[in-house]
Amino acid sequence: MGVGGTLEYLSDLMGGGGHGHKKKKKQMQTVDLKVRMDCDGCELKVKKALSSLSGVKSVEVNRKQQKVSVSGYVEANKVLKKAKSTGKKAEIWPYVPYNLVAQPYIAQAYDKKAPPGYVRKLENTATSGTVTSYDQDPYISMFSDDNPNACSIM
Repeated sequence: MGVGGTLEYLSDLMGGGGHGHKKKKKQMQTVDLKVRMDCDGCELKVKKALSSLSGVKSVEVNRKQQKVSVSGYVEANKVLKKAKSTGKKAEIWPYVPYNLVAQPYIAQAYDKKAPPGYVRKLENTATSGTVTSYDQDPYISMFSDDNPNACSIM
């Protein structure tokens, strides 16, 4: 570290420096996207576009799952924007492995288009008006006050 580097280091420590504020260093991360690709040309076009982003270390394409994984010092929204600029339909990867979801086969999570072993990612919200609580007594919820003729035992 030379004299200039030492002075810059000390001025940053003191909070002065007048150089403006430093950019926050981006974290190394992997961004998964669902991109509609039909042929080798589509795959190459998307891979080339995403590889041109600054900070990208690797781009992996799985055309069978319609999945693109971008690793590097990147932001998810910039990667998504670049993927959409190719003219392809793109979105952040909406699926998670089904064993990570409490109820993977409810209507909101189950998706026929999902790759095998995956379901749609859900936020922690009550599903379709029913409240599922695992700490309550199962005998209390066996009968419904809304429909007294329906019994969950049968």
